[in-house]
Amino acid sequence: MALKRKRLGLVLGALAVAAVLGGFGLYWFQPWKLWTDTNVDEALPGVSGTPTAAASASPGVQRGLRVLAEGTLISHEHATKGTVKIIELPDGSRILRLEGLDTSDGPDLRVWLTDAPVKPGSDGWHVFDDGKHLSLGKLKGNKGNQNYPIPADTRLADYTSMTIWCDRFDVSFGAAALGRS
Repeated sequence: MALKRKRLGLVLGALAVAAVLGGFGLYWFQPWKLWTDTNVDEALPGVSGTPTAAASASPGVQRGLRVLAEGTLISHEHATKGTVKIIELPDGSRILRLEGLDTSDGPDLRVWLTDAPVKPGSDGWHVFDDGKHLSLGKLKGNKGNQNYPIPADTRLADYTSMTIWCDRFDVSFGAAALGRS
C-alpha cells in the first residue's frame, strides 16, 4: 500500500512538473504566432488619401517629404520582404517607414536601427546586437505599411542598417542595408 502511494505521488509530481514546463514553453516560444498575422496599413504622415495610395506614391518635394535613406529587406531567421525608407517630414522630424512588409509573427519583435553590416543567410542572424543599435519600438504588425518615429537627437550617420529583431531569442528575422539618398 505504501509503495502504491509513493508511486502515485511520483507520478503526480512528474505530471505537475511537466505541466509547469509545458506552460513555460508555450509562453516562451509562443508557437501559435507561426499561424497568426497582424496587418498594419498606416499612411505616410501628412499625406492625404488612402494608405495604399500614399505608400505607392514616391515621396517628393511636392508633398514636402524627403527620402534620406532606403533599402530592401532580406530574410534571416524567417522569410522577410519589403522596403525600408527613412523619411524627413515637412516639420523636420524623421520616421522609419516599412512598406510592403511581409514576415512571420513572433515573440518580442522590435524595429532597430543599427551600425552592423547586413549579411545574407545565417551569418547575419546574430550581428545586430554586437554594436550600436537603437530600438524604435515594438513591431506593430508582421504585414503591411508602418511608420516608426526616429528620436530628434538621433545621428542617422551612425546607423547603416535596420533589422526586425526578436529580442527574446536575440535573432534577426530580416534586415536591410540603408543606402543614403
